[in-house]
Amino acid sequence: MRDKPLIAIGTLVVLVVAAIAFMAGRKSGGEPSPHPVVATAATASQTPAAPSTTEAAPRGNQIDGIRRGTPIDQEGTPPLMARVENADIKRNRAYPMQPPTIPHTIDNYQIDKNSNRCLLCHARANADKFQAPPVSVTHYMDRDDQFLATISPRRYFCNQCHVVQTDAKPLVANNFKDIDTVLSEQPQQKAN
Repeated sequence: MRDKPLIAIGTLVVLVVAAIAFMAGRKSGGEPSPHPVVATAATASQTPAAPSTTEAAPRGNQIDGIRRGTPIDQEGTPPLMARVENADIKRNRAYPMQPPTIPHTIDNYQIDKNSNRCLLCHARANADKFQAPPVSVTHYMDRDDQFLATISPRRYFCNQCHVVQTDAKPLVANNFKDIDTVLSEQPQQKAN
């Protein structure tokens, strides 16, 4: 019985949001939703807005930099899939605590609640045998920094943070320099 006011308020909020979305779609020239919207007292008292006197910019002239010159209203040709580098050569990290990238393919690796193929080689018990870097000790800590006997459940799904290394070209220009490069350039700048 105590939850009736909450249910009524929740229902009213849903109806108001649906009405606003419906009206926004009508104003922008979109087709009405195929799902009926229940009219409320708030929507019944509203009158349709007058059409806007300003014209929107032509869609063909709007270009997004990542779309590589393809107009917004056209479908571009997708770039080819990047090739996974399978050389087992680790890349340097750009910043401390960056999740390292995976220097080998992980096609068909099973990572689910029952099995984690990555841990076959990277678990602390097996890392020496497979010559693989062991999982960081941070992965054995819970959110309160208490150490666990096994991998923390929040760190169990490896490819949430770690990605395979590919030969993909950057989508946007980047002149990022890691801290070692910046520190090595400082003495040269002072000498000039």
